[in-house]
Amino acid sequence: MNKIILSAALLTVISTTALAQSGTNSPYSQYGLGLLSDYGTSLNRGMDGLGLGFHKHNQINYLNPASYSSLDSLSFIFDAGFSGQITNFQEGKDVKKNVKNGVFDYVVAGFRVAKHVGVSFGVIPYTNIGYSYATTGDLNSRQSAFHQTYSNTFEGKGGLHQVYLGAGWQPFNGLAIGANIGYLWGNYTRSVINSYSDAYVNTISKYYSATINNYKLDVGLQYTARFSKKDDLTIGLTYGLGHKLGTDPECSIISNNSQTNVADTTSLKIKNGLELPHSYGAGLMFNHNNKWNIGVDYSLMQFSKVGYPEYTVENGFSKYALSKQIYKDRHKFSVGAEFCPNENGRKFVDRIYYRIGASYATPYYKVNGVDGPKEYGVSAGFGIPIINEWNNRSMLNISGSWVRRDAPGLIKENTFRINIGFTFNERWFAKWKVE
Repeated sequence: MNKIILSAALLTVISTTALAQSGTNSPYSQYGLGLLSDYGTSLNRGMDGLGLGFHKHNQINYLNPASYSSLDSLSFIFDAGFSGQITNFQEGKDVKKNVKNGVFDYVVAGFRVAKHVGVSFGVIPYTNIGYSYATTGDLNSRQSAFHQTYSNTFEGKGGLHQVYLGAGWQPFNGLAIGANIGYLWGNYTRSVINSYSDAYVNTISKYYSATINNYKLDVGLQYTARFSKKDDLTIGLTYGLGHKLGTDPECSIISNNSQTNVADTTSLKIKNGLELPHSYGAGLMFNHNNKWNIGVDYSLMQFSKVGYPEYTVENGFSKYALSKQIYKDRHKFSVGAEFCPNENGRKFVDRIYYRIGASYATPYYKVNGVDGPKEYGVSAGFGIPIINEWNNRSMLNISGSWVRRDAPGLIKENTFRINIGFTFNERWFAKWKVE
């Protein structure tokens, strides 16, 4: 118990410092609550986020809390992961830019507390916001005697994380249920600054902000049907509760008169204006002889039922209100596979896990009235056992993934990401007998 308390304290210290950094430079993170982080641990990332029907005795899969019931009865599992990425942004045919990022992704732990009952706790990402870019243009003809230009600068940072405690229980052979209850926290700040070359035109700055502190609840179910001694099929189902976040998003508009050097500020709020969508997931995982795992997942996030805080000007008056015209339902499909020749084999190469996956996701928002970018991804990875004189159960998970975000007339993104995760699997609960 002392070791568990110490691990929980260490997890909290790591999470409050390392997870505060931003892991993206995408301009698409300016919409909604930011870019969604739904790829799981390094185990899932090697299969491009697959995991709703996945359950293993030596890995934590928080994508479906019912999987905790399969955790090894003698082990305490501690898993931490981080990633580095290079993103290429392309606008039109001529404008290209490369950006590098690195971020600490997650830290989770899990163990069994009773027969067929496992628990897990940790700190995981939910959304990510980080961008800075500018657009420029002409207000009139360059040949005009009063040629004027404008510049719009967009900046934003923040994101949401959650600390969770979950449990999975197998009440009957083949059936498992589970739940994660989490505390969701974070904030975002976004700014849009409009400036002009004409000193007689006012500079207008808009600042958007919100601080979120609320709960998050996810439940899951897994049912495994065994066809033979070597073959079984698991169906996984998940549901995430949608609810209001109890937060009042704010918008401040500052108009600076260049002639009088007087700034006029208007502050607007939306009472309880942010909300989590209801989310649903279903997955299948086929297992052959504990060597092959092949699966497919589908998830739905009902953003179309959630209002989007939007600033508009109507009849000369500023308005900040919820709009039902921006958000749309998000659909995601994932397929993947894992192969291990023999996880208990004597040869090192027999105990290596090989993983591969692909995914496709639709956008959950519109940009200037048209659908945002679709997301395509592929990944491949390895689970490499760590074998020494003290431990032969821990693992180093390494994967590489490529993600493309693309929509007609919008910026194209190509991201190559390396994910590294350390799964420490210790025999904490074994009782030694001396004769």
